[in-house]
Amino acid sequence: MFIFPIIYFSAFFIALKNLISRNIQGVLIFLIFGLPIYTTSLSLALQYGFADIVPFMQPLKELLILATLGIGVWELKNRIRLQAIDYIILAYFFINLLYVILPIGQYGLSDKLIAFKSSSFFTLIYYTGRIFDPARIYISKYFHYVLAVFIAAAGILVFEIISDQHFQTLTGYADFNFYFFNQEATGNYGLSWTFETSTGLRRFASFFANPLEFAASTLLTLAILAGLYTRDDNKIKVDTLGIIAIIATQFSIFFAISRSSLASYLIMVFIYALITKKKLVLKIIYAGFVALAIYFIFFMLVINPDLYEFIYETITFTNPSSVGHVLAWLEGIEAIATNPLGLGLGESGRVAGSLGDTTGGENQYLVIGVQTGIISLLLYAGMHLYFIKNCWKWYPYLSGKERQVCLSLLLMKIGFIIPLLTSELESSVYISYLSWFLSGVFVQMIAGKTPKILKLSDDDIEKGLNAEN
Repeated sequence: MFIFPIIYFSAFFIALKNLISRNIQGVLIFLIFGLPIYTTSLSLALQYGFADIVPFMQPLKELLILATLGIGVWELKNRIRLQAIDYIILAYFFINLLYVILPIGQYGLSDKLIAFKSSSFFTLIYYTGRIFDPARIYISKYFHYVLAVFIAAAGILVFEIISDQHFQTLTGYADFNFYFFNQEATGNYGLSWTFETSTGLRRFASFFANPLEFAASTLLTLAILAGLYTRDDNKIKVDTLGIIAIIATQFSIFFAISRSSLASYLIMVFIYALITKKKLVLKIIYAGFVALAIYFIFFMLVINPDLYEFIYETITFTNPSSVGHVLAWLEGIEAIATNPLGLGLGESGRVAGSLGDTTGGENQYLVIGVQTGIISLLLYAGMHLYFIKNCWKWYPYLSGKERQVCLSLLLMKIGFIIPLLTSELESSVYISYLSWFLSGVFVQMIAGKTPKILKLSDDDIEKGLNAEN
């Protein structure tokens, strides 16, 4: 079990060694291998009696990003041509920074800084990717690493299912949360309520922090799969690793039992079929919805009544979790309407949640809006809209690694829409760090380029030739 802290430290020092050698793409080693097991590594370090080193393990991810960003800025040869998204992200960062200084809210400077890091550090991750020279990044290699890590996660999931036991009961997860975050164990399995449904059905998390992060990582992996194996002509060429990874995502998304991520998974497949013009896939999807309805009605009633009841309560909003989400959203919306400039950093999300006094519930947009107001909320939403719009616009005109990143990022941003509404997704370090790093890389790839205005059809070309003759 101690292999996880060893992997965590090894990934950090390998990335650091690459950084010292000015190979700054080495930071991806830590993002891919270290961050998925972040909470598990810290929990095991505490369980094995190394509580004193846990506080030193926690900031390694931020320090590595800051060091990478600093070296990247130092080695810049050309001035960055700022794009619209750069100004949006800068505005968001400085507005939130202003709330650290202003005497707004009930929390002190230390709590405000924690809340600021939780809601705004992703901007620095974005700029770390933004200053990268895309020619120096071997995207395909790192995308394969992502698949390998997720296959390993699916392997842990198989162990959980066979043993009918959460992996977190072996890693000291509950003790870690109590020791460092003052959160007592809840639920029927001695972890937290998020590890089970309202009917008592287990929700597994593999070696991730919780089932929600595990489910969201499934979406990230699916997006990487699509980008990696879709060729420039939109044909799919999958190797053995890819086939295993696809099966692993389908297997994992069901046992994480996250309603938002399951819906997002299906939406991502549909969007992929649309943008790559896969008519056969679209027909399969339509037929699949019909088959799913039949399966749900005639099969699940007999085989797994608990899962049937869970889904039924979700659809009808009679599930306690769904009702709780709606009530928390209404509370957050009311708080924003009453205080459009925000209640102050820490009033929602991680800081307030640790004290049991949060406003707005698990919704990334509302967490931001409650803390720093509607302007921050609109800026944050604008970032996601920018990437969805521009990835969709640029995809037909890119090739190679640029096309891989573009398609993967498009599917990620679309796939994360629903989980952002039902969780504080930026607190999932693996999801946040890797997706925002790739966001910066994508903007760097398209900066200074102009997409073709029109792709001529065969008829257009023929007409043009006739006109010349």
